[in-house]
Amino acid sequence: MMGVTVRDMTLDDVPAVGILEHKLFPIDAWPVQMFLDELSQPETRRYLVAETGDGIVGYAGLMCIEPIADVQTIAVVPDFEGRGIGSTLLTELIDEARRRGAADVLLEVRADNPRAQKLYARFGFEQIHVRPRYYRDGVDALIMRLQFAAAETIGEEAKEAGQP
Repeated sequence: MMGVTVRDMTLDDVPAVGILEHKLFPIDAWPVQMFLDELSQPETRRYLVAETGDGIVGYAGLMCIEPIADVQTIAVVPDFEGRGIGSTLLTELIDEARRRGAADVLLEVRADNPRAQKLYARFGFEQIHVRPRYYRDGVDALIMRLQFAAAETIGEEAKEAGQP
């Protein structure tokens, strides 16, 4: 992540994020107003951007209404994939969900996006459902869930058994 910083998204970032959104998700792009609406709800939302000296190269957002958190969006410019940006953004969202008292984090991922599915699996997300034809082009959405209580219980059991 050399040369990349992650920070909270601001209203000033929305035009650039909107342009990226339409480039990265031409079929299912959020309208700019949706980002503005999301940023207007800080009590239940947190949005981040990853940027270099040349501008924004990734963004992500979380909605959390206890006990559930939901990853609303996560995206990285293709030229910057494989540099840990997606992992860093996801880590920040998961940490935010914990801070806000969530028991679970949910997300939808395209069935035809194995790279993203692998990222989520590395973080402990498990597929729990399929939403057929969820995306505008007819691709299914895989619903994935990360359960904090289960992950913490496994960690506690390992400690009690004398495992690291």
